[in-house]
Amino acid sequence: MNNDERLIERFFTAFQKLDAKGMNACYSNDIVFYDPMFELLRGDEAKAMWEMLCKNATDFSLQHDSIKNLDDGYYACNWTASYTFSKTGRRVVNMCKAHMKIENGLIIEHSDGWSLLKWCAQAIGITGKLLGWAGFFRRRLKNTAKRNLMLYIESR
Repeated sequence: MNNDERLIERFFTAFQKLDAKGMNACYSNDIVFYDPMFELLRGDEAKAMWEMLCKNATDFSLQHDSIKNLDDGYYACNWTASYTFSKTGRRVVNMCKAHMKIENGLIIEHSDGWSLLKWCAQAIGITGKLLGWAGFFRRRLKNTAKRNLMLYIESR
């Protein structure tokens, strides 16, 4: 295992412990992050997202595996988070594919890919299953997530 792979391992081990400080220590100050819910976040916004998610997590577990060196500082791995979605009390098992770029011993880019439709069905139930594909429904979810993040940032 090389140093970059150890850094990714350290990130996900911190995530397993809901240790946002440990996760964020793996990021550069100008990290660029993307996922289907929050979309594009930069720097402190991305770090605050992990703080908020770790702080609010309930019944949380995480597994990760298959760290692959894609060359030129790019890596990919699989991870699965299981938790209870606080707004509905429903259980979510979110299977993700992470892509990261590492430079100078820190993660400078991180994108997580996962199915927003599957997430909606699990987290929200029948309404999410029926409307999770619809643009207006997705936009509402994303706007709520972004607003919650901005409120969290203001409150710290």
